[in-house]
Amino acid sequence: MMRKLAVTLSAAALAVASVLAATAPATAQDDANTTRLSEIRVMSFNIHHGADGGDVLDLDRIAREIESSGAQIVGLQEVDRHWSARSAYQDQAAWLAERLNMHYAYAPNLDLDPEPGHTDRRQYGTAVLSKYPILSSENHLLTNIQYAEKPTEQRGLLETVINVEGNHISFYNTHLDHRRSEQRQLQVKEILGITSGSGRPSLLVGDLNAIPTSTEMQQLMTRFTDVFAALGQDTDYTMPVENPVSRIDYILGHGDIRPRFAEVLRTTASDHLPIIADVSVAQKPNGLVR
Repeated sequence: MMRKLAVTLSAAALAVASVLAATAPATAQDDANTTRLSEIRVMSFNIHHGADGGDVLDLDRIAREIESSGAQIVGLQEVDRHWSARSAYQDQAAWLAERLNMHYAYAPNLDLDPEPGHTDRRQYGTAVLSKYPILSSENHLLTNIQYAEKPTEQRGLLETVINVEGNHISFYNTHLDHRRSEQRQLQVKEILGITSGSGRPSLLVGDLNAIPTSTEMQQLMTRFTDVFAALGQDTDYTMPVENPVSRIDYILGHGDIRPRFAEVLRTTASDHLPIIADVSVAQKPNGLVR
């Protein structure tokens, strides 16, 4: 059954592990050191509040894309909760989780008073959907500089811990500033600080609004491995939907994460193309962090 986790608010290249296979245990001590290996399909999808490039709302179309992808853990960006008429005042994360029979965590980066005639707070942010149990979640609000012109939107890093067949992994989802590189560089610095506290295998996904050669992405690569680049797919572009020419959506790994497969999915369900990756995650039982 789908289960919601409450999200609380609070004030990121190691190489991919080269050897993941473990031999069969011969003794109790060997058994304690045996590596657990899990295969996971991960997705990152900016859903544009459930609307396509023409702003036609169809949240079930988003659900069908996720369903047909076979993704088991999904990071979503631009997710509305009771936001406005543009998304029919729906709690989109809860609806998708129910529709797909997945666990979920939601992180509001914008949290406003209800519109006149409505009682629910208007929220907008990110979400994680998972076929596996989500053990904990926390939203870290990132630096938001108030510029005199073209103010930036509040952003956050949704941190979850997910139990994948006994492997506890840290799964992060974010959507970085779309206007200024200096803002993204500050946000990346904070993400590196937050994620460095995890001793688990880690995955970071999201719409990072930066191309691979940018300063902010090079900063992230001091801790994380770009799954698409590691597979020789650095030109698998995600924007725009028609004839894409840039890559700004990512799946990144840290620790015992081995990329197996990656693909950009062709769809017009949103104004971004979703991406998926198959990864192997290895962790020794005595290395689990709870």
